[in-house]
Order: sequence, then structure tokens, then C-alpha cells
Amino acid sequence: MRIISGFLRGRRFYPPADKWPTRPTTDIAKEGLYNILQNQIDFESSVFLDLFGGTGNHCYEFISRGCVDATYVDKHKPAVNFVRKTAKDLGIESSLKIYGMDVFSFIKNHDKKFSVIFAGPPYDLYQLPELPDLIMNSELPDEERLFILEHNPNHDFQTHSDFDQVRNYGETHFSFFYKK
Repeated sequence: MRIISGFLRGRRFYPPADKWPTRPTTDIAKEGLYNILQNQIDFESSVFLDLFGGTGNHCYEFISRGCVDATYVDKHKPAVNFVRKTAKDLGIESSLKIYGMDVFSFIKNHDKKFSVIFAGPPYDLYQLPELPDLIMNSELPDEERLFILEHNPNHDFQTHSDFDQVRNYGETHFSFFYKK
């Protein structure tokens, strides 16, 4: 896996993904997503939250592009340990807060405001359809309230009141939500 832009551009990291319950975003899908975000947000002023963070891929990308306040949440202990080590190896530990806990507990128990929230849950997570309401109605989003949900084609959020757009990259879909 590689970081595609910013001061860490081209840096590679190698998660020991054997038997991990993670699904890293493919490079093609990630490039498409960040091409969209590059034109929509200011990375340097973003306060970023990565739910179901897995390898930390999205946190590294945000920090590389200038974000100095990124938060990672995942309950899989080996993934959390990998992200701690990778953050240290990349020299970005001062910009990254790491929580090794259940995402739903984090949502209920934290009230810090985030300008961009990304969730890449397991596609078979039974609560996946509830995530847009859960996030958009929580205390987590700031007034901009951008939430991006990675999912597969089996999920369709186009009738959600806060839905803005969906972008498809094969089996990977990104639905964008803004508080209206």
C-alpha cells in the first residue's frame, strides 16, 4: 500500500493482513476518492475521523496532505498496534490520535467535532445501513458535516435526507453525506 500525495507521497507500508478482518481501500478507489476531496476540502484545516480504520490508510493520506488532527478508531488489536508502529515510522504520531475500541462506543462517548468523517466498515456489518443516521445525528460532525461511507453495491443511500452523491469504483462505492 502507498500514500498517494503530500509530503509522504510514495511512502509504502505493508500491513500483515493475513487473517485480519480488514479490507483496505484499493489504490484505484483511494485515488478517485482523494481526487474528489482535493477539490472539496482544505486538508490543512480538516479535523479528520477514520472509523473502522483498519490499516490507517486514510489517516496517513490526510496527514500527508497537511491535516494535523486525525483520529483513528478500530477495535482489532493487531491493526491498532500496526497503526501505532506505522505512525512512529512515518514520524506523524503527533498528528494522529489512536483509539483501540469499538466504533459504536466511540460514537456514543465522544463529543469532539470533526469536519470530515470517513467510515470503511466491513461490508457485511449488519449496522452498516444505520451509520449515516448514527453519524449525522451524533455530536461528532461539526457544522460542515461531511461524512463519507465506503460500502459495496448491495447498499444504496440515495434516498437518505443527507445524501449528496455516490462514486463507484468497481465493488467499492463511496457515499457522501452533508447535513442539510
